[in-house]
Amino acid sequence: MGDSYIVFYLLLFVVAFLYASVGHGGASGYLALMAIFSVTPEVMKPTALLLNLFVSLTSFIQFYRGKHFIRRIFLPLAIASIPMSFIGGLMVVQADVYKKILGLLLLIPIVRFLFFRNPEVHETKQPLLGLSLVIGGAIGLLSGMIGIGGGIILSPILLLLRWTDQKQTAAISALFIFVNSLAGLAGQLTKGISFTPHMFWYVLIAFAGGLGGAWFGALKFRQDLLKNILASVLLLAVYKLLFTQA
Repeated sequence: MGDSYIVFYLLLFVVAFLYASVGHGGASGYLALMAIFSVTPEVMKPTALLLNLFVSLTSFIQFYRGKHFIRRIFLPLAIASIPMSFIGGLMVVQADVYKKILGLLLLIPIVRFLFFRNPEVHETKQPLLGLSLVIGGAIGLLSGMIGIGGGIILSPILLLLRWTDQKQTAAISALFIFVNSLAGLAGQLTKGISFTPHMFWYVLIAFAGGLGGAWFGALKFRQDLLKNILASVLLLAVYKLLFTQA
């Protein structure tokens, strides 16, 4: 195993740990790493979704045990997102277009990690059913098409709308990511997908990082240093995706 894989695995653990600690599967982080290491989009999408399944489910279980999950908010989002994520998984996006869209999407977690640290919601509002369906469907389509679970988009929306607090957002996002990743992966399976030979190690390391991150995230844990590290990794990926041909 070369030095590049060792660096990749270390970063993969950090990404899984941090994302799971806030209820995310980490697909945007995994995609960023694979972009930096010049993995092709055909491999990036299914790999990120598969890793999402393990990390997001682990994260959801921890937050569910902490009694942070609100089913009535989750269901309309999921009902709309699951079929749209499957449709998105069927779509074939040209490599250059895929990289540009992914690069723009990665700006969302960068802004969140650097400028919006743990926003406090002291009083939540009643969700609107119609708006929930629109949000879920739109995020689901984008999730399946690009290979993300949608948590990086859903979480700030829930907090901005004040439908949930930080822990409730993490719990809902974790399960939302899991079902979207499953649906998106199912859509891709219908037309054939490619995995790297190193997938076993990817899953093992991501699962370990996700397990640790979910446990700490369900408790009180400061992650400022890890967030700065991850934001730096994401910025590097954005630069490579948007401004280089590699």
